[in-house]
Amino acid sequence: MSSLTLNGVTVNFPFPPYDCQKDYISKVIECLQKKVNGVLESPTGTGKTLCLLCATLAWREHFKDTVSARKIAERLGGEVMFPNTPLSSWGTAATDGDTPTYTDVPKIIYASRTHSQLAQVINELKNTSYRPKVCVLGSREQLCINQEVMRQESNHAKVHMCRGKVSTRSCVYYNNVEGKSTDKDLVNSILDVEDLVKFGNKQRVCPYYLSRSLKQQADVIFMPYNYLLDPKSRRAHNIELNGAVVIFDEAHNVEKTCEESTSFDLSPYDVASAVNAVDRLLVEKAKDVCHGDSATEDFNVESLNSGLKMDIATIARIKQILLDLEAAIDSYDVPSDKGVTKPGIFIYELLERAHLTYNSKTAVYEALEQISTFLAGQPGIFLNTSGLQKLADIIQVCNVNQIWNPVESFINPVKRALRVCVSFHLVGNILSYWCFSPGFSMQDLVNQGVRCIILTSGTLSPLSSFTSEMRIEFPVTLENSHVIERDQIFVSVIDRGPDGVQLSSAFDRRFVPENMASLGNTVANLSRVVPHGLLVFFPSFPLMEKTLDFWRANGHADRIENVKPMFVEPKGKGTFTEIIDGYYNKVNDPASKGGSFFAVCRGKVSEGLDFADTFGRGVIITGLPFPPKMDPRVILKMQFLDEMCRKKTPGLKYLSGQQWYRQQAFRAVNQAIGRVIRHKDDYGAIFLCDQRFKMSDARAQLPSWVRPYVRLYDGFGNVVRDVSQFFRVAQKMRPVVEKKAAPESCRTVCLPHTQSSSLTSCSSSQSSHTQKAKMLDAHLPSLKRRRLNEHTGAKGMASICMEYECEVQESQRRPANLLDFLERGDHCSAEDDDAVVGEEKANSLSTLSLQYDKRMDDELRGGKRKIKLVQEQDVSEEGKARRAKNFLAEMKKSLSQVTFDRIVQALQTYKKTDNLDVLLTETAVLSEDTNTHSLLRGVYQFVRPHHKKRFDEKCQELTGQGCGFKPDQSLAKDKKKALMLYSGMKHSSQPNTAPSFHVENVSDRAGSIETSEVHATFLADVKKALGPEKSAQLFQAIYSYKKTDNYENLVTTVVSLFTERDEDLNLLVRFGMFIRPHHKKQYKEMLDVLIGQSVSAADTLLKTTNVQAHTGYTGSVIS
Repeated sequence: MSSLTLNGVTVNFPFPPYDCQKDYISKVIECLQKKVNGVLESPTGTGKTLCLLCATLAWREHFKDTVSARKIAERLGGEVMFPNTPLSSWGTAATDGDTPTYTDVPKIIYASRTHSQLAQVINELKNTSYRPKVCVLGSREQLCINQEVMRQESNHAKVHMCRGKVSTRSCVYYNNVEGKSTDKDLVNSILDVEDLVKFGNKQRVCPYYLSRSLKQQADVIFMPYNYLLDPKSRRAHNIELNGAVVIFDEAHNVEKTCEESTSFDLSPYDVASAVNAVDRLLVEKAKDVCHGDSATEDFNVESLNSGLKMDIATIARIKQILLDLEAAIDSYDVPSDKGVTKPGIFIYELLERAHLTYNSKTAVYEALEQISTFLAGQPGIFLNTSGLQKLADIIQVCNVNQIWNPVESFINPVKRALRVCVSFHLVGNILSYWCFSPGFSMQDLVNQGVRCIILTSGTLSPLSSFTSEMRIEFPVTLENSHVIERDQIFVSVIDRGPDGVQLSSAFDRRFVPENMASLGNTVANLSRVVPHGLLVFFPSFPLMEKTLDFWRANGHADRIENVKPMFVEPKGKGTFTEIIDGYYNKVNDPASKGGSFFAVCRGKVSEGLDFADTFGRGVIITGLPFPPKMDPRVILKMQFLDEMCRKKTPGLKYLSGQQWYRQQAFRAVNQAIGRVIRHKDDYGAIFLCDQRFKMSDARAQLPSWVRPYVRLYDGFGNVVRDVSQFFRVAQKMRPVVEKKAAPESCRTVCLPHTQSSSLTSCSSSQSSHTQKAKMLDAHLPSLKRRRLNEHTGAKGMASICMEYECEVQESQRRPANLLDFLERGDHCSAEDDDAVVGEEKANSLSTLSLQYDKRMDDELRGGKRKIKLVQEQDVSEEGKARRAKNFLAEMKKSLSQVTFDRIVQALQTYKKTDNLDVLLTETAVLSEDTNTHSLLRGVYQFVRPHHKKRFDEKCQELTGQGCGFKPDQSLAKDKKKALMLYSGMKHSSQPNTAPSFHVENVSDRAGSIETSEVHATFLADVKKALGPEKSAQLFQAIYSYKKTDNYENLVTTVVSLFTERDEDLNLLVRFGMFIRPHHKKQYKEMLDVLIGQSVSAADTLLKTTNVQAHTGYTGSVIS
């Protein structure tokens, strides 16, 4: 624990604070000491909450000690009791352990947007040395544990039933509150809402009323900030503000909450439900009058005595008010495409037509409350009383806004921010009463006598416009820097996708297929580059849903899903927790490459959720989330601001409507960006995928800690190159603790199909295994490297592969060969014919091999037309199968059953996964005894062409003797054919020119031949994969590289072409043959990060050919 003294206050801090934290603490103390308001912006990840708590509580203790010392001094009559002790610490010295009551020590009211954010704050408080008395306020919805109340369908029904039970003391949980509220363990504990509910269930005491009881003696009161800003809620929770310190954390939403707390919408359904409820009451009351009874079955004596105390005439009068209000609203002829807008004072005239005036409002409000409470408390009856509650709330809002005083409404400039809008609806008009200035609620708080108001968040810039809207003075301001270094943040503007299409979420571009496809390609490529967790934010739910539908239909979603399983933010609360937990589990799963979470700006994910470290290594912003421009409320807000700008009121500075509109978009962007860096050791990348971010005025709206790091790029390939380098360096400098596998390491915790709008990684056990088999080697290089270092056989990481019950993707499958025989060969009971798979293809392959051998040998002999067969052997497929069967029988005789089974299992795994590492690991046992060396070389016949050279090298390393590898053996059928065609074209283009290698020595000729083969193979594969147009683009880039040695331009083109489709990634690796020696290291590092290729494997691929350093190629490369 560290301590520091600022402005005379000693603050205990869990660790030595950074300079930016000292600045923040100092500003908080300045606000508290000088009784002035403050707006403090500090980026997410700078320990803002911790600084706020420590500074406030340290100041409160200092203040308390000062008050105590002053009182002691007064009693001593001026004598000095502790001459060697500062006055401020007398309180602690004099009380000698007793805790006196300080009635004049301010309470701290700490407000944040949601209870989940408050839970994080309370958790931070537990990490400090301070132990104040605390309480957290919540609604009945969150705190009530009475099942009868919680079964009510609407919130207001729960409220009125709860009140009824409390008034009759018929709730057993409420009855225990008084006895438990003084419980010493409870009072001294720091509990959030969840802890409070657990305590209530355990002790059978009501958490809701317990929190209200704890509030009386609490030093710090936590609450959502709508409890403070909404006068109705403030009154309902009996929150006393006089002399209190009010803190708004995550205050970027305060503006909106202030406006909503003094606004309302009254729909035809609200009025109809209110009339229906009053009608029901009138019918039952009429029955009472007719029968002369004091009670009926539905209206018992207890209910009447406890709830309804009004005559039938009063009830009828309430109904008439409702009918008159409905008639007044519907009397306006409203165009269907737009509403009728009036100044705020118009509400006074409209309510007066319904006989709601200054003199009658109180009586009407009380009558509505009584009726609602009475109807909610009736057993066996459910009536929708939301309309009655809405009308009661409207009266309260109008009370707060003082609309009953029209003169005052004209004098107060804030009142001019009120508008009345009557809009068209199918069954009637909607009455809307909107406030467009948050200043009204802020002025109301100041009028309550608060000591000071502190607004703080990570995204408040620009502060001048933010404070101007609040309409109260903020003498203390701060725009803090971040605690991170340059190498911890990567920010890039991506204005075009890999295919060169311009990216934009503008209204005229967002749903263009080319734009959505390019965005899908961009996200798919970035998901491969960014490790672990990736967050993707869309401007709105409709845009996200339509884009994801397009991606599902066109294969983009599958590409993303294959790398990072997709999780999508739901609109409702129901499945949100399950989905976010599924994402966390997937990122934590060591058998995956992470997950991707798709969400919207201003949604739950972008507000306050913690995505530290691996949970949020990258954030993609897919567009600018402007408010809906045709929304009447947005239109009126912009009109109001423009009107106030034109009036130029002295001392008041307003944003223009357009400035406010842009500010709303960038505030939402900045809040989403804040998810990526959560603490001083965190690192991550931010991708701004909209061409509008290239404009300087747009970048100026980004947070101050982000702006210095923004990079602009001409091509997508450069982005991939640089971000790959960024993560490679960051992972080396700040390694994360290795993720540990669960006991069942091949089982992945995965989100079930609970929401149609969400994409999950597995819907069944089978699909889960299939998914992991496809992803394992391509995306977990750490596992691949580890296998070669383990000597525990099937108990090691290789055993994971053995359990997969799936095939590799079609694009990864090789031509039929002896591995197909292997599935039946180990049983030694199948007929020879069963081992002959794809006979025609095999014969064709053999024929091409002979032709190739003939041509190769002919050239090596200087043009003599002789066919040289290296070995006289049966090359038919039947002969190969027969030899394989005999080899397996021989191996079974020579080895123990356990060793034999392991090798056969490794061969089968190799057939399914195409992973040579597993095979090398398991067959290494054959190199331990010289008698089994021939068996190791015999395994060579099962190795696929593209792995033969590597297996031969490994065999040479382990036994001192290779397997007889020849260059042509590494070529598959289609590649050999391409080489022949390529060679034919080359020679036909130079009919009278002898091949250049005829003048070289034998070793040079062999190297040149091998280089030509590899180049020809690559040429055929590129043309097949990319098509003629893109192939020409690639060859032009290679030619330019040969001339200029410009590595940056080459990589930009290559990455753009080869990362558009997953199946082309092998071409990106193989392209290393064209990279000159002095650039090979850079290229290998890029591969390592970009596609998860281990450095050792990349080395092997990049050393395919020995290219001369002075040119980098043979002459055939550019042909």
